[in-house]
Amino acid sequence: MAFTLYDYFRSSASYRVRIALNIKQLDYTCVPISLLDDQQNSHHYKNINATGLLPTLEHNQCYIYQSLAIIEYLEQCYPTPSLLPCNTIESAQCRAFALSIACDIHPLNNLRVLRYLERKLTVTAEQKKQWYHHWIDQGFTALEQQLASNNNPEKFCFGLAPTLADIFLIPQVYNARRFNIDLSKFPIINAIEKHCNQLEPFIKAAPNL
Repeated sequence: MAFTLYDYFRSSASYRVRIALNIKQLDYTCVPISLLDDQQNSHHYKNINATGLLPTLEHNQCYIYQSLAIIEYLEQCYPTPSLLPCNTIESAQCRAFALSIACDIHPLNNLRVLRYLERKLTVTAEQKKQWYHHWIDQGFTALEQQLASNNNPEKFCFGLAPTLADIFLIPQVYNARRFNIDLSKFPIINAIEKHCNQLEPFIKAAPNL
């Protein structure tokens, strides 16, 4: 059965799921939920996902939320092509890489946090920018070091095909560029971004379409 994805085009968590669906070559319909118009907090959407967060995947009359859980569900239901390396150690490292983005980088810089800083704590635009840049710089520095230790040919984070790590990395790089962060000191991340963004699953998922 086809999938319904409740998403917002610039939501990096939604972006991840779109990439995964495309890699798996699964048909899906997007239902846009505008974060800028606060539609995620509407009664209609909160009846679907009580957290009011995006994305939510509807499949077989069931709702699944949290991008990592959604992608793992897709991996279990449709294991080919796999989104994890075959090697057990590399598979764990790949998950850890994705979790570093999902848990340590993205939550500090998503829209609701930035809005809270601005509206409740009354930080200035410059202070908000410094906040965003600090956590991206710290997080990407660690990711770059991990990628350097992989000895991969700078096409994907792990192995010779896109994995969970690439699916999480590319949307986070997109966000960093939106905020005009200088990424020149992360050459491996830049190389992986360039390669992935030439592939159809990533092109079709991109927010600028």
